[in-house]
Amino acid sequence: MATAFTRKGSRVSCTMESDERMLVRELLSQTRQLLEPEGDLTGDPVEDLMASIGKRADPAELADRDPALARLLPDGHRDDPEVAAEFRSLTEHGLRQRKSANLSTAIAAIDGQSGGDRLDLDLGQAQALLIALTDVRLALGERLGLRTDRDSEALQDELARAGSERASDPRVMTALYYDFLSWLQESLAGVLL
Repeated sequence: MATAFTRKGSRVSCTMESDERMLVRELLSQTRQLLEPEGDLTGDPVEDLMASIGKRADPAELADRDPALARLLPDGHRDDPEVAAEFRSLTEHGLRQRKSANLSTAIAAIDGQSGGDRLDLDLGQAQALLIALTDVRLALGERLGLRTDRDSEALQDELARAGSERASDPRVMTALYYDFLSWLQESLAGVLL
């Protein structure tokens, strides 16, 4: 069972069983896959960046976008679709790259641990994990329909009532993942303050 993060100097650590570590890693990886740029990439970072600048998304394409991705890459201006499209054309590629790189750093930090249940991170890795957990929780929160504190409270009530259904109900499992990551992130944020 995972323990809360602690800090000693410039190191942050917790314990996490291999199943918990694999779960966190898998959720980080799935979120990174969700953020992968749409369209064909050449492999040349400069060429790919230049091709993305000024590219406007088709409104129908945005309407069909995965809601979790829309939560991770929100409109820059809610009241003016034209301004939002212009902003998106200038920023989305870079935002996707930064979020993906941060998720990759968090995954590498988890993968780079020597055996055992101890997860030991330097401050840069800890900050990357903290930010990455935010993105994973945003995606899971969207899947769960969380918008307000009231939604979150209703989810906690739902989990309390779930009982033995936990293993078979995908919504309950997603809620349990969300709850675990929320606790983990709160623990990590507390030691980084």
